[in-house]
Amino acid sequence: MGQPFFLPSPVSEKSLLLIQVGTPPDDIRAQVGDLPLWFSAVLVAGPAFQVVRVFEGEPLPRHDAHSAAIITGSWAMVTDLLPWSEATAQWIREAMARDMPLFGICYGHQLMAHALGGRVDYHPQGREMGCLDIALLPGAEHEALLAGSGRHFKANLTHMQTVLELPPGARVLARSAHDPHQVVRYGPHAVSTQFHPEFSPAVAAACIELRAQVLQAEGFDPAAMLAQLSDTPVPQQMLQRFVAAYAGQPAAAPALQAAQVPQAETILTV
Repeated sequence: MGQPFFLPSPVSEKSLLLIQVGTPPDDIRAQVGDLPLWFSAVLVAGPAFQVVRVFEGEPLPRHDAHSAAIITGSWAMVTDLLPWSEATAQWIREAMARDMPLFGICYGHQLMAHALGGRVDYHPQGREMGCLDIALLPGAEHEALLAGSGRHFKANLTHMQTVLELPPGARVLARSAHDPHQVVRYGPHAVSTQFHPEFSPAVAAACIELRAQVLQAEGFDPAAMLAQLSDTPVPQQMLQRFVAAYAGQPAAAPALQAAQVPQAETILTV
């Protein structure tokens, strides 16, 4: 059984850093916008954040310029070892050496594992996609980010690559039927998820609809996948709790309906 993990009291006045490692295809952006908008909807009661689009060559800031960093998902592959991705991996290693709080998501999850000595590659059983069940592992009840989640919860997923081998010292907190590494903790201030806390049902639906023909060819039922979409309050609360702990703001309420979300400009400082 793992040791209890408690969130610190927020003390920093520095802003949050969103390391954007990709942008959606045009069809998805036309329907639901770009990644910063998705995060701003989940973190509606949270702090301002700075977006750095590393996939377009924007330089990463000094580690002491921000209180914490979120590394987003991408449409790239970690195993391509793209220059911007490898530079971000080095930045992650340096951040870990400074005990900087980090939260990686999907590509960011895999990139953290890769950066810290794990192995990432295509999942042997192929794609995982949809609003699926996540199961906590024994000991994960001590994880403050997952407090009150219950033994199972729903999360939105879409990925083909995965963490095949964990970095030294990393600990798995949750899994799915398809993937054994859904939530990973690397240290007292660093965690990552294979699933997407920032996905709303509308974002998840846009991703499924874009790939409908490919999904059918792979044996999926896109209509059934769309019918199974729902709110995912536990993943969203994980992200909100992380930001509340490290960015000096109170935690946001559980998932808000789209009509209740104000414009992204109210919290973005790009």
